[in-house]
Amino acid sequence: MKKADIFEFYRRLGEANPDPETELEYGNPYQLVVAVALSAQATDVGVNKATRELFRKVKTPQQMLDLGEDALKEHIKSIGLFNTKAKNVIKAAQILVDDFGGAVPQDRASLERLPGVGRKTANVVLNCAFGQETFAVDTHIFRIGNRTGLAPGKTPLAVEKKLDKLTPAPFRVGAHHWLILHGRYVCKARTPECWRCVVSDLCRYKKKTPAPKRAKA
Repeated sequence: MKKADIFEFYRRLGEANPDPETELEYGNPYQLVVAVALSAQATDVGVNKATRELFRKVKTPQQMLDLGEDALKEHIKSIGLFNTKAKNVIKAAQILVDDFGGAVPQDRASLERLPGVGRKTANVVLNCAFGQETFAVDTHIFRIGNRTGLAPGKTPLAVEKKLDKLTPAPFRVGAHHWLILHGRYVCKARTPECWRCVVSDLCRYKKKTPAPKRAKA
C-alpha cells in the first residue's frame, strides 16, 4: 500500500471514530494490566463482567495480594484458564510490590517481566495507560495487516514492525484501537462486511463481500 493510501486509510478510520479507546474497563494502569492479562483467549465483554466487582475491591497490587489467589479465582472463574491466570496475576502483583513500589512500569522490558504479560499485553498497557506509540498485534490486527495489504507479515512481530514503520505521525497513538475495532466489527474473520467498510477501495482484499440481499416484503 502506498504512503498516500496508508494516510487515507487511517484518516477515514479516524474520521469514523475520532476518540478510539479500548473496550476493556479499568480505572488505573494496574487494573489495565490485570484486565489485559485476563483477556487472553477471552472476550473483552467476558473480562469486563468478571472484573467489575473485582475492581471495586482491588485498585493496587498490594490490594490484590491482600485479596489472595482463592478469592481472585472466585471473581474470574467465568474466564477461560482462570486458574493459571489467577496464579500469574498474584505473582505479578508481588513483583510490582517488591520491585516497583507498587507502580506499573512504563517500559516494555519491565512489563514483560510480569507473569502473564507478553509483548502484546505490554504494548496495550503502554498505549492505553501511558499514551505511547505502540502497536499491539492481536488476531484482528494481524488479519487486517495481511488482508488489506496495510502491513503484511508472517508473524505478529513482523506486522507490528511494519505498522511501526509505516503508520504516519498523526495516527500512531490511535492506530491500535482503530485497527482492532475495525477488525472486530467490520473486517471480521469469516465474513468481512466490505459493503460498509470505509476503506474498502483502498483494501487489497480481492474477494470483497457484497451487501446482503434484502428480503422481499
